[in-house]
Formats: sequence, structure tokens, C-alpha cells
Amino acid sequence: MTNHDEAAAVRPLTLAWVSRHLEVGERIVRTEALQGGITAEMRRLTIGRPDGGTRDLVLRTFVNVEHAEDWLNREAGALTLLTGTGVPAPGLVAVDPAAAHCEYPSLLMTHLAGRTVLDDEGLETRVPLLARQLVAIHALRPAERPREYVAWTTADTVVTPKGADAAAWAAAIDVIRRPAPRYEGRFLHRDFQPGNVLFDVSPPESAGARITGVVDWAATSWGPADLDVAHCSTNLALLHGPAWGLRFAEAYEEAGGVLAAAASERLYWQVRDGLAFSEEVQLVAQPWREAGRAELTTRAVEERLDAYVTALMDALG
Repeated sequence: MTNHDEAAAVRPLTLAWVSRHLEVGERIVRTEALQGGITAEMRRLTIGRPDGGTRDLVLRTFVNVEHAEDWLNREAGALTLLTGTGVPAPGLVAVDPAAAHCEYPSLLMTHLAGRTVLDDEGLETRVPLLARQLVAIHALRPAERPREYVAWTTADTVVTPKGADAAAWAAAIDVIRRPAPRYEGRFLHRDFQPGNVLFDVSPPESAGARITGVVDWAATSWGPADLDVAHCSTNLALLHGPAWGLRFAEAYEEAGGVLAAAASERLYWQVRDGLAFSEEVQLVAQPWREAGRAELTTRAVEERLDAYVTALMDALG
């Protein structure tokens, strides 16, 4: 077996486990570490077939991560549910959520073509595609609902960025002190954002004109469509500027999605998600820099978050 690099090497027990889930006569011929995962190690495994061809699988491993068993069980359940729905998700091959066989909790799935695109170029084309894809996800009606969503921040844990508009942030924090608005439940991805969406970027002039996959279903939940829309909006605001964060909700409605009727209710979910990022700006910005967005320093992302939260509060006023 040849390794693309040392980080790509698969641990011995995991290697044996993967091998047991391959077809007769297949073997791993190459492994490659994939970038972009915040909580999990991701590897692409190239599988050699007896006929001389190859196919790719993806191995997701949680190393010393709290709740890894729960996350992998949820992701395996979501991938099973998504089979045959038309939503382009990986196929589940095998899962070892409690690390009964592997060194660490692991999941093996099919590999999807395409790649994430985080550049500003071509964004006008990609935003409507993201919106349409999210509407399709929210249209799913699973026989068994995933668990209810969990809020990712509280009014008391928000970290107001240095130099931020203190009045706007205080008002935003007050918004999430209120009880959550009533909502109609939907099937949520819960981490739908450009880093978890794969685009077909060939030919190059299409600049990502087709979504080929949606990955990372470990946080699948049941909750308001507004929450998924808000999460993608915040990511777009931090990656591409606050105006794109404000634009995404419009794109979602243009694609046929339905959001909360009252502006104050929409604001609640948008602000709740935006404020959640205040606690993990450094964690979020690092994979973006590794993916080529070197200008997205922690400070630059903090400044965009401040501008976005301020813009949300201004829009209400």
C-alpha cells in the first residue's frame, strides 16, 4: 500500500476493519488525507479491484471526540435514510460508532465526485444552487424523525468581538434571551454550508455549475427550516461578506423554500446562529485558510461577524 503522506496512514485495526468490508479480491492501494474536517480525520481510500480498475471510499475517524458514538450513529442513520431520495449524499458502507473494531469511532462511506468551492468567484451562480439543494433537503419526510435540534449558544456564552458595535451586540444577545418562536419542524442537515457541499468544477468555465454531493450528516436534526438557512447565511457572510449572508434567505425563498412569516421570528434564528459563531471563530477560520483563503484570519472573520450581526440588527430597525 502506498501512502500519499504520513497523515494519510490508516491505523492497523481500522485497516483490518475496512478490508473486511471490501469486495472479494479488492485491496487498498492508496490513502490520502482530506482537508476541511474540523472534528474528524477524513481520508480517501483508493480501492484496487481484481479487474485492474479502482474505486474510492472515504473513511471518517473521530479521535478523542466527545459524543463521537452519537454523531456516527446519527450520520449512519441519515445516510441510510437518504439512499434513493435524490439528495446527493454518500452511501453508507460500514460504521463502528463505539470503536468495537477500530482504534477510534469510524465510518466508511462511498466517495462523491466534485470538490468544495470557497472562492468569491462564481458565487452568484452557486448561491441559488445552494438554496435549491437546501429546499430539497427540507422537503424530505422521513418515517423516523431525527432528534430535535440543539441550540449551539446561549445569551451568557456569546463572546462579543474586540472593537465590535457593543450596542448592536447587546441588542442581538437580548433577541436570543427570548423563548424560541414556534415553528413547523423540518428535516435539517444542521451544518449545511459551502464547506459541506461538493460542486462539479469541470469544465472550469462552469465555475461550479452543479452540486454533486452534500456531506457531513452527523448533526442531522429536526427543527425549523430557518435554522439551516441561518447557518448557511452566517457561513456565507464570513466567507464572502455580510451582504451574501443577507442574500441567502432571499435565494431560499426564490427556490420555493418557506421561512417564518414574521420578520422578528426570522431574526431570532439568524441572530442565534450568528452569535454561536462568536465562540468558535478561530476553529471555523482555520480550515478556510487551509483551503486557500489565507486572508481569512481570525481577526478578519471576527470583523465580518460583527458587520453581519450589526447588519441583521439594522435590518430589523
